[in-house]
Amino acid sequence: MCGRYNVIDSPEVQTLMEQLGLPGVTPRPQHNVPPGGIGEFVIEAADDRYLLPGIWSLLIEPNPNGYGFRPNPKFHTFNARSDRLTSSPLWKKVYPTKRCIVPVSAFHEWKGKQVYNIHPQNEAAALAGLWQSWHFGDEQVNSFTVITLPPHPRFSHIHPKSIPLMLRPEEFDLWLDPEFHETDAFQGLMRTHISAPLVCEPVRSTKLLEPTGQIELIPADT
Repeated sequence: MCGRYNVIDSPEVQTLMEQLGLPGVTPRPQHNVPPGGIGEFVIEAADDRYLLPGIWSLLIEPNPNGYGFRPNPKFHTFNARSDRLTSSPLWKKVYPTKRCIVPVSAFHEWKGKQVYNIHPQNEAAALAGLWQSWHFGDEQVNSFTVITLPPHPRFSHIHPKSIPLMLRPEEFDLWLDPEFHETDAFQGLMRTHISAPLVCEPVRSTKLLEPTGQIELIPADT
C-alpha cells in the first residue's frame, strides 16, 4: 500500500513539474498527507495540463456533520491494485480516460514502528493514479487514488504487500493523454518493477524527517 506521502518545495520537485509540462507550478508543501487528506495531482485536458487539488480516496461523500467531504467509509479507495484495474467495476470506469500523476517528494512505509521515507534516488516520485470529479449539489469536488503493484522481492522487507507505481518521464505523455483509451498498452507497467534506484531512509517520523539509521539503496530492475 501507499498510505502516506510528503511534498517539499525542492529542486527535485521543481524538476519533476518541469518534466510534467508545468514549469513554475509547485504543489503545496505538506508533510504526512493521509488518505482522506487533500493532495494535488496532474491531469491533461483540452491539450493542456493542470495541477488540481483533490481528496485522496476515489469514492467520497459529504461529511455527516454537513462540513466538507470524506472517503466513503464502506470502501478503501485510496489505493487501486494494478491487477484489478480492468476487472473492478469501479476502476475500469475511470482507467481508460481519467489517469493522473501525483507528484510527491517521497512516500512512507512502516516496518514495525520504524517509518521509512522512500523516493527514487536524487528525484521526486511521479505516482501513477486515477481521478474523478464529483458533483454534490452546487459543489464540484475532485478525488484521486494511487495505483499499487504486487509486492517486489527486493522491497518486500520494507513492505510485503505492494509497491506504488512510479512512472518515468518518458511514460508521462501517454499516461496523461485522456484520448488514449487502449489500456492494454500499459500492461508492462502493471507488473511489479522498480524503474529507478530507490532510496529507503529510516526517519524519526513522517513530520520529522531526521535520519535514524543507515540509508538503503534498492537498485532498479535491469
